[in-house]
Amino acid sequence: MGFLWRVLRSGLVVGIVGMSTWLKAEAIAFDLSRSSIPTEEILSGGPPKDGIPALIDPAVVSAEAATYLRADNRVLGVAMGNQARAYPIRVLNWHEVVNDQLSGTPIVVTYCPLCGTGMVFRAGQQGRRVLFGVSGLLYNSDVLLYDRETESLWSQLKMEAVTGRRLGEKLEWLPAQHTTWQAWRTAHPQTEVLSLKTGYQRDYDRDPYTGYAGRSRLMFPVRHQDDRLSPKAWVAGVLINGQPKAYALNRLKSAGSFEDAVGGQAIRIVYDATSRSVQVTDAANKPLPVVQAYWFAWVAFYPETLLYGP
Repeated sequence: MGFLWRVLRSGLVVGIVGMSTWLKAEAIAFDLSRSSIPTEEILSGGPPKDGIPALIDPAVVSAEAATYLRADNRVLGVAMGNQARAYPIRVLNWHEVVNDQLSGTPIVVTYCPLCGTGMVFRAGQQGRRVLFGVSGLLYNSDVLLYDRETESLWSQLKMEAVTGRRLGEKLEWLPAQHTTWQAWRTAHPQTEVLSLKTGYQRDYDRDPYTGYAGRSRLMFPVRHQDDRLSPKAWVAGVLINGQPKAYALNRLKSAGSFEDAVGGQAIRIVYDATSRSVQVTDAANKPLPVVQAYWFAWVAFYPETLLYGP
């Protein structure tokens, strides 16, 4: 693939640019001398470092005050301790990284519009909070974060640092739910919601990725493709004891709730077709991390993944 499609991000106009030009322009912002991934496959998404601004401890409002949300709006919901918080996808589309704290625990909420992946990680190491930003770079079409202390690059779906001083360090994946506002609010009536008053001028009523999900073509190359499903089929992915497994949502419509075993561990899958959301728990009914993603993204990072169903 000798060119890149620049994504409509930060209000920029879609265009076609030379791969080598954009890679060189972005790569100089980070030290790539130590890398666990091929540096030639680290590509620019278009905007420069921090061109997509991450949020830090953003303002929140009550569920009653979140009148800007419709019942069917998608949110990434997180519940920790006695707190629950919803992060609307319409906001995450424009920021991709939210540094936040819930029940005294520092977290980083991440979202990659190109992969459809919303993932939440613990953001503390040795008692210190770690803040993340958006690098402007991609690997396997997935967002690369960077930590503001060492400027190491971190892969969202790989869940680890892939360059820099923290090379090889893992992110602790936390449970979150990609669902509708109505479903989340019903389950968590006291939830807080990310405010639209982010400090940035963005049109949160506009989806800069309109039409992307309906096109099978990818905007950026990936290392591995798998035709067991169409590239942008929605799947729920789990990674348990090193074993990845994916559940195609269109195969779960009649499944409802069922038990499975992954990586030698018994789990329960609960699928809500109305809200198009998946929850996973262990044998003790403890929530386990699960990510809803486009198939191409999940299998690019986990080519050995099992796939539920025929």
